[in-house]
Amino acid sequence: MNGTWQIRKSVIFAVAAAIVVAISCIVIVPETHQAVIVRTGEPVRVVNSFKPNIPYGETGAGIAPRIPTLERVQMVDRRILDLDMEGETVLSNDQQRLEVNAYARYRIFDPVLFVERAGSEEQLRNQLEPILTSELRQELGRRTFASLLTPERGNAMTNIRDTLDEEARTYGAQVLDVRIKRADLPVGTPLTAAFNRMTSDRQEEAETIRAGGRRDAQIIRAEAEAEAARIYADAYNQDPEFYDFYRAMQSYRLTFGPAREGENPANVGESSVILAPDNEYLRQFRGRR
Repeated sequence: MNGTWQIRKSVIFAVAAAIVVAISCIVIVPETHQAVIVRTGEPVRVVNSFKPNIPYGETGAGIAPRIPTLERVQMVDRRILDLDMEGETVLSNDQQRLEVNAYARYRIFDPVLFVERAGSEEQLRNQLEPILTSELRQELGRRTFASLLTPERGNAMTNIRDTLDEEARTYGAQVLDVRIKRADLPVGTPLTAAFNRMTSDRQEEAETIRAGGRRDAQIIRAEAEAEAARIYADAYNQDPEFYDFYRAMQSYRLTFGPAREGENPANVGESSVILAPDNEYLRQFRGRR
């Protein structure tokens, strides 16, 4: 019995050892990561590496072989990662102190270069954060606070992204986007002063627009009156007698005619006008001589 038990124990230990060796010879790579196989300090191959044109599930994730003790596996995230910058004080071109929160989105596309140059995601973030802060200060320092509310803000973000991406590519990463989450004035006197200044600027701009409108209206009115005078003069020169008759009829209609719009009909006709028959005003009633 003892001999049989010893044999069974030996078999069990052998099977367990074989299982341990088998497990140590493989590595399971999830879809969300890419595995860099490092042999004696040098990357030798990549499992499930990022390929932009190949969808998930077709890039080689799953079980991969490795040599125990001789090879080690370093997992590198293949998803889009965040780089946040919180609560930085930036001075704009118009001397406004802004509390800025920004972020960048990046992806590791060359895991071998990443392992050789950065080593870890934390080390990569430590390299990129000072560059993001520096570029943000420089770009916003060239612009006014008001320009951050216009499409010019997008140009600033593009410049920051390009500079940050150039540095990130030396570590095997690609910066996809840079955005400002918030750019606020500090609460208190600076905010109140900026609000008052913006209000004053808008009021001055509105008054300038109104003054321009009044000026244009006067020019248009003067040109219209000059044109009317020219038309009247042309009409008078063509037939002075008819023009005199026409103007007299207009005057008679206003003087002796019914109530005009806005007048009380009851008040019309209460006044009397006494004129001599030979009064010049009544010359059209006497006919032509």
